[in-house]
Amino acid sequence: MKRIFKYTAMLLMGATLAACATSAITGRKYLKLVDPKQINDQAALAYKEFLTSGKTKVVTGTAAATQIKRVGNNIAMAANKYLSERGIADQFDFNWEFNLVQSDDVNAWCMPGGKVAVYTGILPVAKNDAGLATVMGHEIAHAIEEHSVAQMSNAYAAQMGAQVLGVAGAMSNSKAIGIINQFYGIGYQVQSLNFSRKDELAADKAGLILMAMAGYDPRESVSFWERMAQGKTGAAAPEWLSTHPSDARRISQLQALIPEAMKYYKK
Repeated sequence: MKRIFKYTAMLLMGATLAACATSAITGRKYLKLVDPKQINDQAALAYKEFLTSGKTKVVTGTAAATQIKRVGNNIAMAANKYLSERGIADQFDFNWEFNLVQSDDVNAWCMPGGKVAVYTGILPVAKNDAGLATVMGHEIAHAIEEHSVAQMSNAYAAQMGAQVLGVAGAMSNSKAIGIINQFYGIGYQVQSLNFSRKDELAADKAGLILMAMAGYDPRESVSFWERMAQGKTGAAAPEWLSTHPSDARRISQLQALIPEAMKYYKK
């Protein structure tokens, strides 16, 4: 029995290593057991359902709605350029879409495959194009770094256990599809998806590069997060209780990363 357990453990370790991928911008290692294309397809369905549900009011025909699409498309073009220059653009299947949603929530998100929503509640904090680029660059970076793929792969591995052998890239298994639906199934509250603190800080780093390549001054990111911190009411939860880094830590890291991001910045 011990020998079988040892042999299985070795196979599992080998399968995990074989399914290890490297993120496009920050170079972080992550587990990739699920097919990104199928995740993107499921996310697109969930995004459409979100936009067309009676609870969602999509803002169109306003200056703010136009601003969201303009800034978003500029960052998307920068992302496509970044991936193309590194010869990895064919590894990504993005169909970009940007929408402004009427809500008092100070929030924005990007689903796998490039489906983005920005809430009107964040506009006063963003204040200008550079502030919006900070937000949207960060959210788009989550998708390009494939944080959702890693998150779902970890969940899949946990559910499958020893059966994880040989499943990398195979999505016909109902358990794998169930994992996708758990995250992006119809009716899922997409805006509640949380990433780890490491993912958040990685998205900050990648987002700075994307906004800089798109022509937005990455130094403006510090001002945006300072406004975010000032706008919060009540005592902040301890960082270790949150999936997000503290405002102070985030601002400190951004300040340290700006010199590198400035290398990509062209007015």
